[in-house]
Amino acid sequence: MTIKVVWPVNTADRFRAAVDNRDLAALEDLFTDDIRLYSPVKFTPFEGKPMVTGLFGVLLRTFEDFRYVGDHTGTAQTSADGATLPSAVLLFRATAGGREIHGIDLLHFAEDGRIKEFTVMVRPRSAVEALGQAVLEGLVADGLVPAP
Repeated sequence: MTIKVVWPVNTADRFRAAVDNRDLAALEDLFTDDIRLYSPVKFTPFEGKPMVTGLFGVLLRTFEDFRYVGDHTGTAQTSADGATLPSAVLLFRATAGGREIHGIDLLHFAEDGRIKEFTVMVRPRSAVEALGQAVLEGLVADGLVPAP
């Protein structure tokens, strides 16, 4: 007799796997319809599943050597309504535009386990500027934002 053991996979693990596999469809399934993504280069958030999914399409093309290097879980207040939700912080390293990037992704989860709010923090400033320019060019090229 064979016993099949199924280990639960949480949303943060599924998110990491989707990024590692550059699987945009899997990422889209993890987002709530009203997801908000706070960027290090834009004051107002990117809002809604179509916009955030499009942004991830650009990010997956823009980052070089992207890898997660650590994680922390707990709870945190959201920016939108101040609700305290389950959350995960994923630490990453990457290169963009020839600049080494150190960053974190802060994920807040809705009651159904999908990602409701996403905040990205990146350092150093030169990397933020290089990344911001590359992402803007990708968003314009994909027709997600008008040319400046």
